[in-house]
Amino acid sequence: MDIGKRIKSLRKSAGLSQNALAKKAGVPQSVISEVESGKYTPKIEFLQSICATLGLTLAEFFSEETSSLSPDLRQLLEEAESLTPEQRQKLVEFIRSMKGVQL
Repeated sequence: MDIGKRIKSLRKSAGLSQNALAKKAGVPQSVISEVESGKYTPKIEFLQSICATLGLTLAEFFSEETSSLSPDLRQLLEEAESLTPEQRQKLVEFIRSMKGVQL
């Protein structure tokens, strides 16, 4: 896995610039730039800070299964897992009805 590309992809999915992510994570923007470009291999503490900022665990960060999902979609899936089958069906119906609503 290319850690820099993964961070860049997650950052963009979250709608954050390098500078915004750096400020939220409490790390220098230059380090984010170097990691994303492959010039620097981050330490675990850096990854933990980035993951916490993006709402991920380290396991989720390294998971290929959820790599294409944005943090908000991952959260939605996590919440839906605890629902009964009937509740899940109602959620699907609700989402379908929302797609037809202009916000």
